[in-house]
Amino acid sequence: MPESPETQNRILRLGTRASPLAMAQAYETRARLCAAHGWGESAVEIVPVTASGDKVLDRPLADIGGKALWTKELDLWLHEGVIDFAVHSLKDVETIRPDWLTIAAILPREDVRDCLVGASSIAALPHGARLGTSAPRRAAQALNLRPDLKIVPFRGNVATRLGKLAVGEADATLLAMAGLNRLDQADAGTPLEADEWLPAPGQGAIAIECRTDDAATRALLATIDHADSRIAVLAERALLAGLGGTCHSAIAVRTVQQSGSWHLLASLFSPDGADRIDGQTAFAALDHGPITALAADLLSRASDTIAMHFSGAAAPL
Repeated sequence: MPESPETQNRILRLGTRASPLAMAQAYETRARLCAAHGWGESAVEIVPVTASGDKVLDRPLADIGGKALWTKELDLWLHEGVIDFAVHSLKDVETIRPDWLTIAAILPREDVRDCLVGASSIAALPHGARLGTSAPRRAAQALNLRPDLKIVPFRGNVATRLGKLAVGEADATLLAMAGLNRLDQADAGTPLEADEWLPAPGQGAIAIECRTDDAATRALLATIDHADSRIAVLAERALLAGLGGTCHSAIAVRTVQQSGSWHLLASLFSPDGADRIDGQTAFAALDHGPITALAADLLSRASDTIAMHFSGAAAPL
């Protein structure tokens, strides 16, 4: 068993966003790492930062810089050696990352479903109801089922969005079950079944990044890497790379393991939900060839209103 950082007069520094959910994910990461190595919690110091994405809440994320607004401060700290590793919600991490950064561990994936707060189902929403969300996928998926709905921009952490709902800024909103579970608020609404309402790529997964050249930290983090979760989320990120998806792209995806085989189902939408294209493929663990082929097939069949929001194949993961 590796020697505790405490006995080496070195404390491992874990960087995280300062939001309540991000802090919960950091605590989980520290607990798993310390348990894996038999350390006390003082071996890992949690170092929070207020990310740019948490500072600007009045505009859609895609309009102010995209997913980089969740990662850039922690990336800088990693580059400068202020922290040794960082924790992220994987769905908030850009598809293509710098070579000097490595996703060293994926924790066991939580519930991938979305939760509808304010109604028992999408169908149960009143005609013309206001749905609060700033996620292109959620908006397009809802409009595909219910074109009469009115989309109201909603950003902020879980408490902020629930507060906006409580004061009547919308009739309903959507939140990730994984986040609600981690905040002990699982009873906030109604989970939407993932086979019918596909989640976001990487939803429910916690990613831990460190510097690629930091072999010692990578080795420590490898002990808490969950193999099946890594297979699933890397497949979904491979689809994103093949599509050239951005924060403006409405992409929904579900990866499942059945009888030892892996299957990925995906749907692309136009922003207004009027157009939808579906596809699926089977793949072997960490073999992304079939997924890249699925991305090409989806784009070849997509309407112009969908395809214009994708740039095509990006660099391979």
